[in-house]
Amino acid sequence: MPMRVDCRHYESRTYPSGEIVRKCRLDLAPEAPWRCPEDCAGFTLRRFDAGWHYGSLAHSAEPPEQEPEGEDVAALLDEAEEIVNAAAPEILAELDGKQGKGLFRRKGKARPKGKGKRRK
Repeated sequence: MPMRVDCRHYESRTYPSGEIVRKCRLDLAPEAPWRCPEDCAGFTLRRFDAGWHYGSLAHSAEPPEQEPEGEDVAALLDEAEEIVNAAAPEILAELDGKQGKGLFRRKGKARPKGKGKRRK
């Protein structure tokens, strides 16, 4: 079964580069963005879209995502997840190093006495 765009947990996001990400917010679709499970326990019909009017910037129909070739799509997605998880600690360490270089003093450093006036 293709991704259920009428599900409450379906999410689609378009980035400035034009890339479109389609996914299940609950991560219950192991073959997302191509297929949802036939008998998904998390499927809930989206109710709040009924009265919305879409402007000219919205796309009325999204082009279908091309399915990958091969039998084992879940293995392909697991391999991609392993690559991301392997890179994550290095990226987080790099970001932590950049956050420490702020313009403000860190807590615990005392202000030199006699410099500056205190305001009331």
